[in-house]
Amino acid sequence: MATAGCTMPRFRLLLDPNHYTTLLFYLFISMAILFGQSHAYDILDPNGNITIKWDVVAWTGDGYVATVTMYNYQQYRHIEPPGWILGWAWQGKEIIWTMVGAQATLQGDCSKQNQVPHSCVRTPTIVDLLPGVPYNMQVANCCRGGVLSSLAQDPLTAVASFQITTGLSGNRNTSVKLPKNFTLQTPGPGYTCGPASVIKPTMYEAKDGRRKTQALMTWSLVCTYSMVSARKTPPCCVSFSSFYNEAIVPCPACACGCEDKSTCYEEAPLQTVTDGTQPGITPQVIAPKIHCTQDMCPIRLHWHVKQNYKAYWRAKITISNRNYASNYSQWNAVFQHPNFDNLTEVFSFTYKSLNPYGDAINNTAMFWGIKYFNDLLMEAGPNGNVQSEILFQKDQNTFSFSEGWAFPQRVYFNGDQCVLPPPDAYPKLPNAASAVEAHISFMAFSCMIVVALICFI
Repeated sequence: MATAGCTMPRFRLLLDPNHYTTLLFYLFISMAILFGQSHAYDILDPNGNITIKWDVVAWTGDGYVATVTMYNYQQYRHIEPPGWILGWAWQGKEIIWTMVGAQATLQGDCSKQNQVPHSCVRTPTIVDLLPGVPYNMQVANCCRGGVLSSLAQDPLTAVASFQITTGLSGNRNTSVKLPKNFTLQTPGPGYTCGPASVIKPTMYEAKDGRRKTQALMTWSLVCTYSMVSARKTPPCCVSFSSFYNEAIVPCPACACGCEDKSTCYEEAPLQTVTDGTQPGITPQVIAPKIHCTQDMCPIRLHWHVKQNYKAYWRAKITISNRNYASNYSQWNAVFQHPNFDNLTEVFSFTYKSLNPYGDAINNTAMFWGIKYFNDLLMEAGPNGNVQSEILFQKDQNTFSFSEGWAFPQRVYFNGDQCVLPPPDAYPKLPNAASAVEAHISFMAFSCMIVVALICFI
């Protein structure tokens, strides 16, 4: 009841009470995005980052030789083609004499130098070399076109390196000025890099283990990822279905934006996919060509509760690519579900438990394709999907098909969080009350038949 001097807000009268749950769900998701991801904190990978380290291995007449190494410490976020782009600003008049394993995108104006340097740009941008370059242009962990694996998928290729020789940069620990304003694009925005700071010199151990050497000087910096600054709209969505309910819960409408239908495709265009990794061709960002759907998401992940056994239950995961212009190599998907602590078998994907909360809670699983089988998610079309079934053992203390328990709580694809349906839309168990009413109706009908037969006799 409204009190004197107060009026009931008019918008409340327009809301359907049945929609409160949905509204609260989207409000919660929005708050989580604004206050969680804006600070580059990922709840499923709290320690994930890309650390960049500079090791000065030799002094020269007017500068130094350094090995620059990028370590991807993110469990499931990798860098896809066309690869990473590293940038910084020199504090003085430094130049780059030579590079091995990478290259500056611009040489700049080097007319004041007697010898022609590799780059004289004050704010150089560096890219990886493509596979297949001559051996004299390579160093260890280079030349993969900027592709950087996630730590969980392939630790050996989660590292990238190049060597740089500088000039006019100081050739003593006390005269070197650290580069500043680092940027990391992969291939677009998303990463924020902190300042470089001098750390303890890196130690190197000889192959026989009998001698150790160290860098002359080492500094490092950390780059963290924020989904908010990376994308204006989510890149993926999730749909649900189950054996106990005929309804299929689709991705929420406009989950990935509501672009004009003229920007999407009802069928495959004449020119189709390229991933920018052809030999000899500089990788380029390819404009998406999305199949027209109500959610407009390039990627859809579908979770189907397939079967129920006495001691086990089975789910099926299907990942569909709706982008006609791109395929996804080294894709991965992360699901959070309380029954992953009793995951028994994964049939067609590679699996790893992430344990973001420590060994006490095991509810997060990462899946990716099996090499040469389904590690490449093809472009939209008949072959543009990968799928696997997973088998869980039941924990009778927690297992339930009610209240949406059988469906994941969070879903990520290639490191980006996907949009889930609202909780009140999840597939529901058959209504027990309806079953009781049907049973009573059947009993009443049976009694009527019996009475009719008695009267007839």
